[in-house]
Amino acid sequence: MREPSSALKDRTEAGTELARQLTHLRAEGPVVLALPRGGVPVGFEIARWLPAPLDILIVRKIGSPGNPEYGLGAIVEGGHVELDVDRMREGGYSLAELRPVIDRELREAERRASVYRSVRPRVGWKKRTVIVVDDGAATGGTLFAAIRAVRAQGAGRVVVAVGVAPPDTCHRLNREADELHVLREPANFHAVGEYYQRFDPVNDDEVLELLRQAGTVPS
Repeated sequence: MREPSSALKDRTEAGTELARQLTHLRAEGPVVLALPRGGVPVGFEIARWLPAPLDILIVRKIGSPGNPEYGLGAIVEGGHVELDVDRMREGGYSLAELRPVIDRELREAERRASVYRSVRPRVGWKKRTVIVVDDGAATGGTLFAAIRAVRAQGAGRVVVAVGVAPPDTCHRLNREADELHVLREPANFHAVGEYYQRFDPVNDDEVLELLRQAGTVPS
């Protein structure tokens, strides 16, 4: 499918454009909190341009037992769970049915956190402004879980910065976050990747390398 004429070149460009919108936050000494994997290249550029420390937060989608792509919520490393009770009701799913999925995704979240933090220890963000970053959001489920988890862990203000999201998701995110920055807000949204000219999958090695580089950038 041909990408829209307003498509972003890649995640690096998205990070650079978002950084320009976030320069007013420099005085607050923010922490950039990227959601792996796709949010890390975006967050890296924001952290580099501000400059600010870069950290990651692992959030895993909770899919239905029969269809993993049908999102019913999300779980954050450490065990914070957000469930979409309306979608659960529509699909006829109970919490007991989702428990094996939740447990599996939590194990994977903790595994990834252990791998990534082997090169980049956690940055403290209590009472600090936190910029939660992703390359895009369809329903926004993982971002909502991240926002609430970060608030529960004592963040001061929570700013959300994403490359692309549909208007309805932006409206809901705007209610959750203290500040929202979105580069592309297409009315006829289908998938995040359609709004990037280059949208290759990001692997663990790329995430680890960016986290290593972030450790050498003054903040």
